[in-house]
Amino acid sequence: MRIFTISGAGVLEASTLPTQLPEQGYVWIACGRREFEALQAQIQTTLQALCGTQLVDLHVSDLLNHQLPSHYDYTSQYDMLVFRRLSAAGQQEADAAHPSRSDQPGPPPAAPPKRSGPPILRRIDTSPVGFAVFDHVLLTVHPADCAIRDAYAARLLNGAPLEARGAGARLPSSPADLMLRIVAQMVDGYLDLRRELTRQLDHWQVELLAPHTRFSNWGALLEARLTLHQLDGICEDQRSAMLDWIAVLEDWPAPATPALAREYELLKVRSRDVLEHIERVVHHVRRLEQTAETTLQMHFSAQSNRTNDIMRTLTALTAVFLPLNLITGFFGMNFEFMPLIHHQAAFWWTVAFMLAVAAATGLVFWRKRYLARTGK
Repeated sequence: MRIFTISGAGVLEASTLPTQLPEQGYVWIACGRREFEALQAQIQTTLQALCGTQLVDLHVSDLLNHQLPSHYDYTSQYDMLVFRRLSAAGQQEADAAHPSRSDQPGPPPAAPPKRSGPPILRRIDTSPVGFAVFDHVLLTVHPADCAIRDAYAARLLNGAPLEARGAGARLPSSPADLMLRIVAQMVDGYLDLRRELTRQLDHWQVELLAPHTRFSNWGALLEARLTLHQLDGICEDQRSAMLDWIAVLEDWPAPATPALAREYELLKVRSRDVLEHIERVVHHVRRLEQTAETTLQMHFSAQSNRTNDIMRTLTALTAVFLPLNLITGFFGMNFEFMPLIHHQAAFWWTVAFMLAVAAATGLVFWRKRYLARTGK
């Protein structure tokens, strides 16, 4: 568990849960899912002391659920957001399948089976991160060893916010602002995977459409299609959660001072920016999914065209030899008297006539492109 006090003067990290709010700023309590389960009573007591309220039981269950989709909920005292990340997988929780057994003695339960397919698919992590946003406290529940939390905390402690893009960059002004910045960082984490996913699909596309190669990675390609379909669903849940948050944000009471009004406007701008990033991720995932499907259709269409070309060539060759079979069958009949049958030059005349018929038939088929070579 990591505890930070954030104010205009800077960021301070504490080793124990606070007993009272700071005079200025707010508190960020960041803990792992197993830590939150083990220290649930202490955290609830701290929230009661700092905010005058506790998390309701259903929201506690949501924060402990490692399979919950992205969604938004609220009460009159706080907002709760569960957001599934799309990033390179870090260390998996050893007790992900049985989180309630995290504090029992003995060896931890076996880890979930690894995803099959290429390495890029095995690296995709969609673990949920929970946010409980109070007026002066932000509680976040992360998977074990969450790299996003540690990276953001390091930047805060070093005095360099993750969004330091100019002289106007500053520390997050409220728990809601901090939540949106972390969510934006989680969404942008997909960019690290986007290039590799695109490169892998492009490689498979070249293999599928190559005329003289036989594609054998059907299992990996099927896993990629299923993963992209799953990512599409996760992104849609993310988008719905952010839309619900923005809808509730619009109903917040009007700020009393110009400074609070400006912070409120910046909060809405940041929310729309996060939503726009999510929509870009949705668009890219759907484009990759459509590319994979189109590549498969093109592959089977090319295979069908190659089969049609082979059958057309075989049919044309069979048609060329049909008149020759007719001629040889005619002269093979067992009649005693037949024209040319006893003539000395009949064999050579027949051979010449058969060659002429074959050449004429082949020329006709060539002109009609029945024997033309298919362009690559």
